[in-house]
Amino acid sequence: MLANFKQRGVILSISMLLIMSCNSVEKVDLIVKNATIYTVDANFSVHQSMAISNGKIVAVGDNQAIESAYSAKNTVDLEGKPVYPGFIDPHSHFLSYGLSLRNASLSGAANWAEVVDRLVNHHKEFPSEWVLGRGWNQNEWDVKEFPTQDLLDKAFPDNPVLLTRIDGHAAIANSRALELANFSADTTINGGEIVTINGVPTGVLIDNAIGLVSSLVPAATKDDKVRALSRAQENCFAVGLTSVSDAGTCLSDALLFDELQQEGSLAMRINVMLNPSQENYDHFLSKGVYTTENLTVRTVKLFADGALGSRGALLLEPYSDDPDTRGLQLDSRDKLRNVCQQASEAGYQVATHCIGDAAARLMIDIYEEFLEPGNDLRWRIEHAQTIHPTDLPRFGELAIVPSIQTTHATSDMKWAAHRLGQRIKYAYTYQDLLKQNGWLPNGSDFPIEHINPLYGFYAGVVRKNLEGYPSKGFQMENALFREQALRAMTIWAAKAAFEENLKGSLEPGKMADFVVLEDDIMTVPADDLARLNVKETYIGGELVFSLKRR
Repeated sequence: MLANFKQRGVILSISMLLIMSCNSVEKVDLIVKNATIYTVDANFSVHQSMAISNGKIVAVGDNQAIESAYSAKNTVDLEGKPVYPGFIDPHSHFLSYGLSLRNASLSGAANWAEVVDRLVNHHKEFPSEWVLGRGWNQNEWDVKEFPTQDLLDKAFPDNPVLLTRIDGHAAIANSRALELANFSADTTINGGEIVTINGVPTGVLIDNAIGLVSSLVPAATKDDKVRALSRAQENCFAVGLTSVSDAGTCLSDALLFDELQQEGSLAMRINVMLNPSQENYDHFLSKGVYTTENLTVRTVKLFADGALGSRGALLLEPYSDDPDTRGLQLDSRDKLRNVCQQASEAGYQVATHCIGDAAARLMIDIYEEFLEPGNDLRWRIEHAQTIHPTDLPRFGELAIVPSIQTTHATSDMKWAAHRLGQRIKYAYTYQDLLKQNGWLPNGSDFPIEHINPLYGFYAGVVRKNLEGYPSKGFQMENALFREQALRAMTIWAAKAAFEENLKGSLEPGKMADFVVLEDDIMTVPADDLARLNVKETYIGGELVFSLKRR
């Protein structure tokens, strides 16, 4: 009798323990298991499993630890596939990319005649009053000179045409468009140039001169922009991007991002860099930093110069292949300084486009008035493409962030030395720049470059183009290590926007934004890095892209 009582007591105790054990298991929305999860935390730790609830990461660990502590409505078994924090592009033009998808794509054309042929074919399929396209690059042609409008005039005698160069800092217009713009070769533009031959405009416009024609192009409607953002988002998810920037944003577009995110039709997280306009000052800067889980508005975007490919980058010494020019300064020093002062007073970050060494020095000199050594204001030099050696340590001294795009190096390397001569050794020095503060963000500048962040990872690590040129890599002393390259497109990209406590690594409490690849960028042969596919992309623990469903 007593034995039976004791036996029943033992059974009861075991039952109570089981009940207590079950009660201690926390219910979550999603468990990811059997994965190789690169958390990209401070220790670069790797785990097998993670638990997710309410869009946030609850825990990471090995399979047994997570499954014993959590139960989930949904479980994803990744069968060993690699997982990374959602990729972040810290310098891109998200809306411009979406809008450009409706226009003719001209990148990769072998010559000017092919550009015009593509344009004619596109216009037959998508007729419109204005004929628009983007992506031509004379540096890839046998004749590496700017084109003239003659072929455009023959193909489009009645329609105005405006074709933007790949870098966005030059364009060519046909005679009809120039006629509508009503300017002549004698027209002067601060920070811009109207290219002429024997005093006659060729149709090529550099930097600020582009606005003479682009201001006439009918503006995109709100519906146009909504469709463009939807398509851009879809394409970005397919390459693993969960956060992007919009570098150079007007007030109405910033408000549209917020509106669409709030209503749930735009899932992409966006870091806005505002245009330096009065309406942006009045709406945003006057009220301080604006942030939601999906939107950050705390940066003002400036332009100090143009682009190297169109000889608009501002250099300390003349161009090696054109000693008559040192490039263009797009705004006066007084204006640049005034914007920096307004941003400083509002607690905003400043991010300035600087391609040439003179542009970088100009902005570092201005920044120095507002930045104390050891500050955490994270003012940025966008592109940081050509830096004079005496200015390099000033990034560390003033805690200025060099925001780089590694695919620029591999896109430019075949012709950049012609522009810079011996100064090419001071260009695309990403490892040297990284050492100044111990971190830097790496983006793409899309649509100038391809949106795929794995191309940037590959270019940073291997320093080759997609054709594998050059065989030994371009200036390999400035290649990034794989861990650096991954951090630059995740946690360091988040840090550049003051978002490192929200995302950029897969740690408890952070957003469950992550990407699954078909193979591991940390271990595959270097030449295979740019060929990898994204298997799945998640935002807030929700699947937003699946290769299977595409």
